[in-house]
Amino acid sequence: MIDKNHPSLSVGAQCRLLSISRSSFYYELMGETAMNFDLMVVIDKQFLETPFYGVQQMTWHLRNDGHVVNYKRIRRLMRLMRLMPIYQKPDTSRPAKGHKTYPYLLGGLRVEWPNQVWCADITYIPMRRGFLYLVAIMDLYERDSVKGAQFIARPLDYGRHAGLISAG
Repeated sequence: MIDKNHPSLSVGAQCRLLSISRSSFYYELMGETAMNFDLMVVIDKQFLETPFYGVQQMTWHLRNDGHVVNYKRIRRLMRLMRLMPIYQKPDTSRPAKGHKTYPYLLGGLRVEWPNQVWCADITYIPMRRGFLYLVAIMDLYERDSVKGAQFIARPLDYGRHAGLISAG
């Protein structure tokens, strides 16, 4: 879009025509440092043990382990990793006003033949560099995974969405 070697327009003039600052033209992303990646691994391991730790508790824990960190860095890294602590939210058992309640359709149903009822589950598995999601689909009658529906999840970098590839 901007040509550094334009014969008649300088880079500054081209930036003004496009209504962008010259500094944004020259800006290059820095990425995360090795220290931050190491902290992210420590945070991830601790969060798996204590998923109720928020930013303050995680900062306190890391300081006790000898890491020199402040709560702002831990908050940024936990947001980047999309880690949210588990805590009791107010009035979770009451539906919101106007919220439709769906009936439980399997109540009293006897599962008597294959492919009558399926269920699915997803789990989070930490890896050496990132994590992956494992999805299982089961037939409740046979208590076995559905044939042709095995999933392979590829390892992900922190802060990216899960991508599932069908292998069946």
